[in-house]
Amino acid sequence: MKALYTTKSVSTGGRDGSTRSEDGELDLALSVPKELGGPGGDGTNPEQLFACGYSACFIGAIKFVAEQDKIKVSPDISIEATVGIGLNTEGEGFSISVDMLIDIPGMEKTAAEALVAKAHLVCPYSNATRNNIPVTLTIK
Repeated sequence: MKALYTTKSVSTGGRDGSTRSEDGELDLALSVPKELGGPGGDGTNPEQLFACGYSACFIGAIKFVAEQDKIKVSPDISIEATVGIGLNTEGEGFSISVDMLIDIPGMEKTAAEALVAKAHLVCPYSNATRNNIPVTLTIK
């Protein structure tokens, strides 16, 4: 793969540390959620960051496919992404799952399902996670 864009971030301290993008646009405290045995707190966590990244990227994939297929879509597409983390039932350690509730205002459900299926084939997050973790896509 020839990268069209690259970026860097530096994280320190793990789940109860911090993370910062190379340009400083993201500079976040991290905290371990109570559900994972941590104190909770004001920081974010990797699962929240993954949910934000995957959902934003998937909207980009929907728009890309729609443009390729000359389909007009609302600029108000939204995705509610839920990322779960738990013990890996297929091996050691932990695993994640993703459920996305996709809203494409003004689009008939069957057409939206077809568009989302195509987007799932081109989205880099989908390609990275395919056959690795459960990903559920639901049209609102």
